[in-house]
Amino acid sequence: MSTSPSASPATSPSTILAISGSLRADSHNTQLLRAAQKFNTGQDIEIYEGLREIPPYDQDLDTPELRPAAVNELRRRVLEADGLLIATPEFNYSIPGVLKNALDWLSTDWTRTEGLPLNRKPTAILGAAPTNFGTVRAQLALRQVFVWTDSDVVVKPEIHVFRSHERFDAEGNLTDEVTIELLQLLLNNLQSKVDAAKAGA
Repeated sequence: MSTSPSASPATSPSTILAISGSLRADSHNTQLLRAAQKFNTGQDIEIYEGLREIPPYDQDLDTPELRPAAVNELRRRVLEADGLLIATPEFNYSIPGVLKNALDWLSTDWTRTEGLPLNRKPTAILGAAPTNFGTVRAQLALRQVFVWTDSDVVVKPEIHVFRSHERFDAEGNLTDEVTIELLQLLLNNLQSKVDAAKAGA
């Protein structure tokens, strides 16, 4: 499997915030993100674990002073990250409500003082499901959200891990070599977008 060179000692690795759209403890989507940490191509990948704490979106509370602390913390982490890596399951032909809810909180800046966390943010998406469709429809729905937020989404490769129970071992480790190679290609392409964003800053 191929990787790009890791960041040199003089250069800090890019920080990637990884978000799983599943709250399930043994989620294959969360395991995909752990695989990204293991097989990273030079990035510092941090998995966000606070999705359960994000309350339903309420525009009346969507100001820096009134937002729940968990929301402000998520916004801060997204703003500070060089890029995002989102792994989504597929629920009813779309993305989980908890993931869409978090993205709603991340898509606004009503006071025009904070910045839009998702605007032009380098972003890569992937997903796993036990079905033969492997989150194809969920990822299409997620890409539509990122069109509106003007996020800089990696186009290819598309990683739809179908029959996901066959791709991981009993300890939750990704064992499918094709998926590992695609994952590293996705991370390389995400890194290219991060580098371009930094160069244009």
